[in-house]
Amino acid sequence: MKPQNAFEIFKLLDKSNCGNCGEKTCLAFAGAVFKGQRQIAECPRLDPCIIARYAERGPSPGVPEPEGAAHFRKLKAEIAGIDLAAAAARVGGRYADGRLTLKVLGKDFSVDACGNFFADIHVNPWVAIPFLSYILFGKGSAPIGRWVSFRELTDGRERYALFHKRGEQAMQQVADSYTALFDDMVHLFGGRQVERQFEADISVVLHPLPRVPVMVCYWRAEEGMGSSLNLFFDETADRNLDIGGIFALGVGLAQMFTRIALRHGAGGGAIGPRPERADQ
Repeated sequence: MKPQNAFEIFKLLDKSNCGNCGEKTCLAFAGAVFKGQRQIAECPRLDPCIIARYAERGPSPGVPEPEGAAHFRKLKAEIAGIDLAAAAARVGGRYADGRLTLKVLGKDFSVDACGNFFADIHVNPWVAIPFLSYILFGKGSAPIGRWVSFRELTDGRERYALFHKRGEQAMQQVADSYTALFDDMVHLFGGRQVERQFEADISVVLHPLPRVPVMVCYWRAEEGMGSSLNLFFDETADRNLDIGGIFALGVGLAQMFTRIALRHGAGGGAIGPRPERADQ
C-alpha cells in the first residue's frame, strides 16, 4: 500500500530538520520522497524497521490513469456536439467569444467548442474532468442549502471509505500541521462563512463549480479529543455531477491544499493576502 500523501511520510520522520539528507527541512524531504525524487532510506535518522517497511513503496504519480485519460478525451470530444451558450445558461456560467466560462474556486475557467481550456488556475484532471462532466450532464439544479456527507449521495456509500481516506483525512492532516495556513488557503480560494449551525473552528463553503458547493468543517484537537475534518455537499450535488466527478473534486481539493502546504508551510509564511470574509 502506497502513502496517500507526503504527510504520511512526514509523520515517520523525527522532524529535527537536521539537513543531513540534503534537504532544508523534513517536510521538504517528505515531499521529495512522495514525488519519487528521493528514497526514504536516505534519511540518516530514520529507524531501520521503518525503512524496511516503506522502502518498497513507490510514489503516487499524481497523473490520470490510462482509463482516466481516455475518459478525458471522450468528454472533450463531446463538447464539440453541444450548444455552449445554452449549456452556460443551464449550469450557471457565461458564454462570450465562443467560450463557456465558469468560476472554479473564484477563478475563471473556460472551454471552447474544440475542447481547448483557458484558465486562471492550473489545468489538471481533478478540475478538468468534473468541469466537462458538469457542463455536459449537469441538470443545473440550484443548491438548496441541505448539506449531506459524500456517502449520502447517489452511489457514494461504496466509495466513501476511499473518499474519507484520500479526501477528508488527507485534508485533515494539512489542517492539523498548518492550521493557520489552512485557514488562509480556504479563504484565499473564495471560502465563505457557513450558517451558524454548521460553525466549527474552521468552517467555510467553497465553490469548485458554481452549483456544486463544498462545505469544509474542521475541529481542532482539545481536551483529550482528536481533531476532525468533514466535507459536506449540497443535497443536489449528484444532480449536477456524477459521483466520480464529486469524488475527484473532494480528493483534488485535498491534493491541492497538500501541495500548497508543502510549498509554503515549512517556512511558516503566508501565501498571499486573505480577502475579506463575508461576515466581516
